[in-house]
Amino acid sequence: MEITEIRVFRKEGQDKKLKAYVTVTFDRCFVVRNIKVIEGKDHSFIAMPSRKLRFPCPKCSFKNEVESRFCNKCGEQLPLVREEDIQETPDAKMQHRDIAHPITKEFREYLQLLILEAYRREVESGRIAPAGLSDA
Repeated sequence: MEITEIRVFRKEGQDKKLKAYVTVTFDRCFVVRNIKVIEGKDHSFIAMPSRKLRFPCPKCSFKNEVESRFCNKCGEQLPLVREEDIQETPDAKMQHRDIAHPITKEFREYLQLLILEAYRREVESGRIAPAGLSDA
């Protein structure tokens, strides 16, 4: 599998850690959007696209976010979401699940390296404001 294009889009706004969104094209035929470039304490890293987890209200079936205490549609008090209610998620506090992600550590490291290199090139070219990007 070949990564054929990496497009970097500057993040506008107040969030100081989220620096950019990235779109990666594989083999000129498959695209993954909304990979995030995040500035951590010691280094930059990527976060894969994700969605918020939602669970249905027992009364009206409206899907509410994981940590909601009351239904956003009918106002019914919601039961606590237990860890076993969230499949493949080790922590009930986790509110997001990856939509797409690398299976192996090696490919994740390779993808992160290429994305952070593309981000650095954008910063150096002046198309994205510098943000104290450190080595991964």
